[in-house]
Amino acid sequence: MTGQTRIGVGSAFGSCGELLQGVTAEADRHFLVTLPIRGGSVALFEPGGPGVRVDPPHKTKALRLATGMIERSAVLRGGRLTLFSDLPEGKGLASSTADLVATARAIADAEYRTAATAEIETGLRAIEPSDGVMYPGSVAYCHREVRLLARLGQLPALTVVVGDEGGAVDTVEFNRRPRPFSAAVKREYSALLTRLGTAIARRDTAGIGAVATRSAVLSAALRARPHLDATIAAAREVGALGVVVAHSGTTTGFLIDDNDSDYGRKMVAAQRICAEFAASVSVHHTWRPSPPDGAQPPTVGSTGHDHAIPPAHDHVRAVTGGRAETVPGRAGLARSVGPAAHPEPAEVWVR
Repeated sequence: MTGQTRIGVGSAFGSCGELLQGVTAEADRHFLVTLPIRGGSVALFEPGGPGVRVDPPHKTKALRLATGMIERSAVLRGGRLTLFSDLPEGKGLASSTADLVATARAIADAEYRTAATAEIETGLRAIEPSDGVMYPGSVAYCHREVRLLARLGQLPALTVVVGDEGGAVDTVEFNRRPRPFSAAVKREYSALLTRLGTAIARRDTAGIGAVATRSAVLSAALRARPHLDATIAAAREVGALGVVVAHSGTTTGFLIDDNDSDYGRKMVAAQRICAEFAASVSVHHTWRPSPPDGAQPPTVGSTGHDHAIPPAHDHVRAVTGGRAETVPGRAGLARSVGPAAHPEPAEVWVR
């Protein structure tokens, strides 16, 4: 920390439901496994006080986190926090956690520093159960404890065709509900977690899809999913890898391998099937490559993936809008605002 401040920028990706969510047989730890996607949240913090203001004004959790960080800061006294996101709220896409992680990173960036993951988790722990989107790649995460359980690694290139049944789910309230899982089911969850970790390490897309489908079936004990059986049957018929759900949200989706030789046909079929039961249909792609946690990111073109981008202090790219504006006081930093310019969410990366 230099004693000076600047306009701070932070971001975080979302998670398209969960590949697996349950309770371990050991110590009854509630956990989920993230499915990182290219959509996410970007936070912009403009120092200036007194007091903290947030836009949009309903982002009260982000306001609470920012206020706490500023109260502990030696250099910040207040300011304006603006959040941009292409993640719908209450659908199980980790929109709230992405907002909070992006906020913490933006406040720290305004102090010329990088927010450590432990600092972010401490701040989130006082607010709500959280997804593990502060970590790169897919992770097993104890969402109620707001603690990492295991790093599982970068996912293969997958597409998720998602049907949203409509409505919204309060994540905090959902996590207060009792979990009537037997010892046998808990043992199955632990076995599924081991199986999923192996599948990710081996790039076994069929194995990933099988675990996601089984987790979706088990989740029906907690929340009615009237379209699930038909969706699973349709996934088998289409040849999708499996079905993935937002365990505390309103979405059900098809997992498709990006390298499938019949990718186009399966994409069209999955969208058609989702449209039969859903209020809306969207398409998401796994985040590749995963943004390092505090490490130097790759430059454009260095990995063979065209969505590797430079650090946020040089550039921010996000489909929270269609035009780039220079942020005052930050030479070379751009942010995107306004209507979406692309049909699919682009990746957002900060530090």
